[in-house]
Amino acid sequence: MSERTPRTPRVRASELVGRGWLNTGGAEISLADLRGKIVILDFWTFCCINCLHVLDELRDLEERHRDSLVIVGVHSPKFVHEADPDALVAAVERYGVAHPVLDDPELVTWSAYTARAWPTLVVIDPEGYIVAHMAGEGHAPNLEVLIADLIAEHDAKGTLHAGDGPYVAPAPPSGTLRFPAKVIELPGGNLLVADAGHHSLVELEPDGETFVRRIGSGERGAADGPADVARFNEPNGLCLVPEELRAWSGYDVIVADTVNHRLRGVRLSDGQVSTVAGTGRPYRVGAPDNTDEPRDGVSGARLQNLSSPWDVAWVPRIGGFLVAMAGTHTLWEFDDQQDHVWHVGGTMNEGLVSGEIRQAWFAQPSGLAADDDGRVWVADAETSALRLVHFTGGFDADVSTAVGQGLFEFGHVDGPAADALLQHPLDVCLLPDGTVAIADTYNGAVRCYDPATEQVTTLARDLAEPSGLLVVDGGAHLLVVESTAHRLTRVPLGEAGRVDTGTTHDGGAHRTQRPVTDVGPRLELSVVFTPAAGRKLDDRFGPSTQVSVSATPTSLLREGAGIATDLSRSLTLGPGEGVLHVTAQAASCDADPAVEFPACHLAQQDWGIPVRVGPDGVAELSLPLFG
Repeated sequence: MSERTPRTPRVRASELVGRGWLNTGGAEISLADLRGKIVILDFWTFCCINCLHVLDELRDLEERHRDSLVIVGVHSPKFVHEADPDALVAAVERYGVAHPVLDDPELVTWSAYTARAWPTLVVIDPEGYIVAHMAGEGHAPNLEVLIADLIAEHDAKGTLHAGDGPYVAPAPPSGTLRFPAKVIELPGGNLLVADAGHHSLVELEPDGETFVRRIGSGERGAADGPADVARFNEPNGLCLVPEELRAWSGYDVIVADTVNHRLRGVRLSDGQVSTVAGTGRPYRVGAPDNTDEPRDGVSGARLQNLSSPWDVAWVPRIGGFLVAMAGTHTLWEFDDQQDHVWHVGGTMNEGLVSGEIRQAWFAQPSGLAADDDGRVWVADAETSALRLVHFTGGFDADVSTAVGQGLFEFGHVDGPAADALLQHPLDVCLLPDGTVAIADTYNGAVRCYDPATEQVTTLARDLAEPSGLLVVDGGAHLLVVESTAHRLTRVPLGEAGRVDTGTTHDGGAHRTQRPVTDVGPRLELSVVFTPAAGRKLDDRFGPSTQVSVSATPTSLLREGAGIATDLSRSLTLGPGEGVLHVTAQAASCDADPAVEFPACHLAQQDWGIPVRVGPDGVAELSLPLFG
C-alpha cells in the first residue's frame, strides 16, 4: 500500500438500498455480489454539471480497470422531476452511463454513506470496507493511484477476483434524433439541430422532420474534419455567425461542444468542422495550468481551457459571441477576429446573486437570448431562474433576476414574477410581442415572462423535457425541442406572434428534499482537507486554505458567517430550519523536494446542508475535501 494514498479508517460499507436498478438486465445487486471487486459509488443527480463532469472523468478509469473495478452510480435526486423513474432512464441513456445505476429517490443510500454534496465518490475495497470518501470533481488522478494500490494489495492477499462486472448494456437506440438539445434556422429556411445523443448535428427541412444530412460521424469524440469524419461529444448550443463575418471566419455556425469543453466551427457548404476555442481540457477553478503554451498551428482561443459550454449567442452590443459556461457558472466572450475567449461575468461561485456582472453569481447558465440593445436573457438552470444581463458599454453590465428564488427553491407557479417558480430551465427565446419564452425543462412546459407587466404564464404543458426554443413560420409558431421525446414540436403563438393570455398554473412550490442534519445551537464546523497523492499544502505565498460560511435564511446563522482562512469554525445558530452554505478552497503543490518549481493545484467544493437546530442536535460537523 502506498504511503501517499489517503485512506479513511476501515469501516464496513452499508448495503445498497433503493427503488430499483438500471443497466443490470433487471437484476438486483447487493454488496455481496460485488465482493472481490474494487467498487466506486458515484452519488450523482442528472441536473448537476459537476456530476456530469465526474461521469466523463470515470470513463477512462472504468475502461482501464474493467476486470477489477465496478462503478455503481447512486442516483440521489435534487429536483422533483429527477425522482421520476422514466426521467432517470432517459438520463442514463442520454449521458452514456456504462455501469449499474441504483435509483435512490428517497436518499436512503445517500444517507447511509453520509453524502452531503453532489457529486460524492466513495471507494470500497474488495473485502467490503470503505477506504476513501471524497466530494466534488477532478479526483481521477488520485483515484488512479488508489486503485493501483488496492489492486496490488488485494491481488497479493488473494481477495481480488478479476472478471466481468454486473453491467448489462441497454438496447441501442434508433431514430433520426436522440436527445436533441437546441435548434437554429439556417439561411434558406432549413433547421440545424444539436443531436446530443448521437454526438452530431442534423440538418432538417423546415417541417422539422425531413432529414437532409448529418454533420459528424455519430461517435463520441473530438475530431475535426469533413462531415462524415468529425466527432462531437454531446453538443448543445448553436449560433449562426453574422453574415458579414462568415467569409472572414471560414465557418457559418458555432457549436457549444459541451463535453469536449470546446467551441467548434461548422462550414455549411460542405460540413467541414474545426475547433475555434478550447483545449479539450476542463477549466479548473484556481488551477495554474488553464492555458496552453503556443505551438505550431495552435494559438489564441484554442489555448484556453473551457468548462462545459452550453450555449452561444451573438451579442451586437459587445461585437462578439457570449458563451454560457455552465461548468464554472460564468459567462465568457469569444471573438474570433481577435482570436481570444475570456471570462466576462460571474465569480465562479454557484448561486443567485445580482449586481455588477463580474460580482454576480450564476448557476449553470444554459440558454441565452440576446437583442440588439445589449440585453441578454439567461436561463440559469440550477437556481431555476430567468436572469437578465444588460450590457451598458463595452463589457460593463448589470445582472438582475426576473424569476427565481435560489438553488433549493423551485416549482411550477405562475403569477407575479416575484412569486413565480420554474424548475431547471435550459433555454430562452425572444418572442415577437416582446415577451420572453422559457424552456421550463423539468416542469415539461414553456413559460412566458412579460417584462412590461412582470407576470409569468404557462404557454404549453406536457412536453418531454423541452430544452430548445426557436420562433418559426414568420412568428406564427414556437418550435420546441422535446429532448426526451426525440422530436421537434410546433406550439402556436397566435396572431402576429402575440402570445395569448394562456393559462395560469399552480403546480406547487418545492424545496430540495435532502435528509436534514439535526445540529445543536453551537456547532463546531471543520473541513478536513486531504491533498492528493504526491501533494502537500502550499503555504509558500500565504494561507493555503479558505472557508466561506453563510446560511439561508441569514437569521439562522447568528455567529460564524463570513470568509476566513481556518479550516475550523465555531458557529452559533438560531432556532429553526434552513440551509448551511459552506465553500472551501485549499491550495496544494507537488511534494517532491527535487522539483524546484512545484506545480500548484486548487481544490474547491460547495456544500448546501439542510439543518434543523435543536438542543439534541450534534455539536460537530465534518466535511471532507480532497484535491
